Amino acid sequence: MSKTIAIIGASTDRRKYGNKAVRAFRDGGWTVYPVNAKATEVEGIPSFGSIAEVPEPIDRVSMYVPPAVGKTMLDAIAAKKPGELFFNPGSDDDDVVTLAKSKGLNVIRACSIVNIGLRPEMYPDE
Repeated sequence: MSKTIAIIGASTDRRKYGNKAVRAFRDGGWTVYPVNAKATEVEGIPSFGSIAEVPEPIDRVSMYVPPAVGKTMLDAIAAKKPGELFFNPGSDDDDVVTLAKSKGLNVIRACSIVNIGLRPEMYPDE
C-alpha cells in the first residue's frame, strides 16, 4: 500500500512548489491529495477544498502556504492525525511551529520533496 500525503497549497501553476510537490510525490509512488479551495484538480488529481475533506489515513501533510494561513489550519490537520507535518521553506515561522507542536503534531522543517530523494528542479515550470 502506498503512503498518503495531503499537500496544502497545491497549485495548478507549474512554477510553484505546491505543484512540483504534487508531481514529485505522484512520481515517488505516493497517493497524493492536493488541497486547494480554488481548484477542482491539480495535475489531473482531484483537489480537496480543505484538509477536513481528505480521506484518512494521512501519513504526511506538506505545507505550501504562508505561516499565517497555516496557523488557521492546524486544528483540522491535528484532527487527521498525520504521521508527519512538513513545513517547507517559506511556510514556517517559530510561532506556527510552536503551535503545531502544542497540538501534538510531529513537525519537520524541511523540503518534503528532497526528503523523498527528489529535487524541485527535476520538475519543469512549463
